Amino acid sequence: MSIFNAILIVLGLALFEGISSFDNAIINADVLHTVSKQARRWFLTWGLFFGVFVVRGVLPWLILWLATPGVGPADTFLAMFQSNPNAKDAIEHAAPILLSGGGIFLLFLFLHWLFVEPKEYGLPGEKFFHANGIWFYAVVSIILSGIVWFAIKIDPLMAFGAVIGSSAFFITHGFKQQAEKGEEELLKKKGSLSDISKIVYLEVIDATFSIDGVLGAFAFTFSVPLILLGNGFGALIVRYFTVNNIENVKKYIYLKNGAMYSVLFLGLIMISEAFGIKAPIWLAPLTTFGSIGWFFLKSKKALISSFT
Repeated sequence: MSIFNAILIVLGLALFEGISSFDNAIINADVLHTVSKQARRWFLTWGLFFGVFVVRGVLPWLILWLATPGVGPADTFLAMFQSNPNAKDAIEHAAPILLSGGGIFLLFLFLHWLFVEPKEYGLPGEKFFHANGIWFYAVVSIILSGIVWFAIKIDPLMAFGAVIGSSAFFITHGFKQQAEKGEEELLKKKGSLSDISKIVYLEVIDATFSIDGVLGAFAFTFSVPLILLGNGFGALIVRYFTVNNIENVKKYIYLKNGAMYSVLFLGLIMISEAFGIKAPIWLAPLTTFGSIGWFFLKSKKALISSFT
């Protein structure tokens, strides 16, 4: 891989991680307003170390290891940093399983936002889908059935990976809903919980929300060091804005739209590659920059219009 491609991937990962963690940043900011300055500094230093190196470093390695049962955890770890032909071949062989699972997860994530979640309507058709949110479960069930039907003819494990991706989506979605309820309870009990308890809660929530970014990262690359570098940089940016400037970020009302359309494109790239349609290395970063950049400009235009 050329240095240019590596830089492009890292920048794309950082942008994707930063924007896809927007909801997490809002939850963090609301809770951090109730803790001391010392606790906020801890969240930005040791908390960042945990969020980046433990969560965003260990989780990709763990996913790769689980997706390659023929390779031990140590060999999977070493394959991330050195040339081990046997381990690398096993990881490449298992790639369709991981890609089908991650692609389904991201596709369901986008469709849930499109059909169910409240949003600022940024494109024609979004209001129609939102008004017919009851069809979400029917649509994702049909999509999953279709992908499993075609995947099982190629590799039963790839079909199983798609089912795992679906299960992972609904499990993490449940955790996220619980996180939102937990935030409300925390804010109601401002004086009854210690700063340590609140910071630990935020780290747990960060780990839950990081799954979106980690799975999406495999659309960019299978290189865990690059994933760690890009997602880590994105996590640093998110935590900075969480503590210092979240209210200004909230004013860009279509940023979430940009994040979700990039999720859609990454999910489609992963599913296509699982079925053997190889995407150029620049496609995932380009679609991320394009979708987020377009909605950023749309948000900026709306912000300027609100002052005139």
